[in-house]
Order: sequence, then C-alpha cells, then structure tokens
Amino acid sequence: MTEMEKNSVLETVKTSNEENPVVEIVKTLATAFVLAIGIRTLVAEARYIPSSSMEPTLEINDRLIIEKISYRFKAPQRGDVVVFSPTDKLREQNFKDAFIKRVIGLPGETVEVKGGTVYVNGKALREKYIDEAPEYTYGPETVPPDQYLVLGDNRNNSYDSHYWGFVPRENLIGRAIVRFWPIDRLGSLDETPVYQKN
Repeated sequence: MTEMEKNSVLETVKTSNEENPVVEIVKTLATAFVLAIGIRTLVAEARYIPSSSMEPTLEINDRLIIEKISYRFKAPQRGDVVVFSPTDKLREQNFKDAFIKRVIGLPGETVEVKGGTVYVNGKALREKYIDEAPEYTYGPETVPPDQYLVLGDNRNNSYDSHYWGFVPRENLIGRAIVRFWPIDRLGSLDETPVYQKN
C-alpha cells in the first residue's frame, strides 16, 4: 500500500468517527436535560412562595432551595419547613399545587393551641419566628403514625393542619434549607421551636 493510499484510509476512518456538530449539540442538550430532571426529582429543586401563610419567615416571591435527600434517611423534625403535595382532604377541595408549612407535631405527639400558645404533649412551645400568637383554639389532637401536624408561621392567616388535618410522610416532597432570593434576605431557615421554661 502506497503512502497516499494509507493517508486516504486514515482520512476515511477519521471522518467516519467525527459526528455532525448538530448531533453533538443534541446529545449534549439531552444529557443536560436528563441530569437536570434527575437532580430536580431526586436531589433538590427551586421553589417560590406564592402566599403570605409563612410570613414573617417567608415572604411572597421568596425563592428557596428544597432538598429531597435527608428524609430518605431520617424523619422530619419539629421546626422543619417542609414542602408537601396536597393531602387527600386538600385534593377533595381541588388543591393541586404543593404547600409549604412548618412541622410542629410529630407522630404520636398531642398538640393543642390555646391562649395564644402551641402546646406539644402539654409543654408550651416558644416560637421566635411568628409575629402574632394564634387567635384560635385547636385540639388537643394526637398525630397519627407516619403523619405530621404542620402550621404556617402566619398563624392567623394560614390554611394548615388546624383546618384540614395531618400530612402523611409519603406526601413530603422535601425540606426548605435556604432562601436564595431576594439577595438581601439570602440565608438558611433553621429556626427550631423550643419549649418555654416554667
């Protein structure tokens, strides 16, 4: 085989291994799309706040990162700000969008709201993150196994568990961990309620 024939064969092999730039772009975009969907489905996603039910902690149009991994390995804790899909009772009322509230009652605990204070198993909670004490009474109610009682931080203007009941663990989408917008309010949401000292 002459040198010219060798070069011709090599050029043919080289050309056949190179892909069309359009095909390369489509492959890259498809891979990025699959990764983005996988991350959003399994790891984390961004959400925005459409209502005032979590004020003052979260304001309308705040943007949050919701992480979805930790609840695969540990149970939600009191004080977690959680995003969840509508419960059966909420779906019966034609709610389709996810809700965001704060976990107050854990499975097996008895929750009561009276005199402007939330009580868990008879102990008053001190909640730094609310502006107004609740003006309603609730309970006492015991939280069923694998379910949670959730309340909005804007206690007197929140459609939450004291209206429609408990959230099954399977409805939890994830936990809000950080506010990334607006920039001047950037930060974590880690404010856990503590029991009042008698």
